[in-house]
Amino acid sequence: MKRHPIDLQIEKADKAIVAEEFDELMDIYTDDAVLVIELGRNAVEKNEIRKAFEAIAVYFKNGLQVEQNGLEILESLDTALVLANTVVSSPGFPATERKATYVFNKSVGGIWLCSVDNSYGHEIIEKNA
Repeated sequence: MKRHPIDLQIEKADKAIVAEEFDELMDIYTDDAVLVIELGRNAVEKNEIRKAFEAIAVYFKNGLQVEQNGLEILESLDTALVLANTVVSSPGFPATERKATYVFNKSVGGIWLCSVDNSYGHEIIEKNA
């Protein structure tokens, strides 16, 4: 069965995060994307997102592991909502499965790019309530 292009983009992003290949990672985001860094704190636009991922790599002692343990893509025209079970781990940090939500938009060239990267999912509502 052929994999959805968004699934492939997410796999590419996970590999880039693990390998700390931040130039390649930025190719997956829209110019005006939003990344939830931690609850209550976001990075906006590629420059801030790159700096955030560099800091995240250091925080996780350059051993961050990211993988998907299932995802569902809900697509409508040029917009897609992705619901994912994202597993995050690192040496010294136990594996944590997050109920992530991502929004992807199809570019004029037909490439799916991430515009909202929220690995915390609904947890951002629960912690801010």
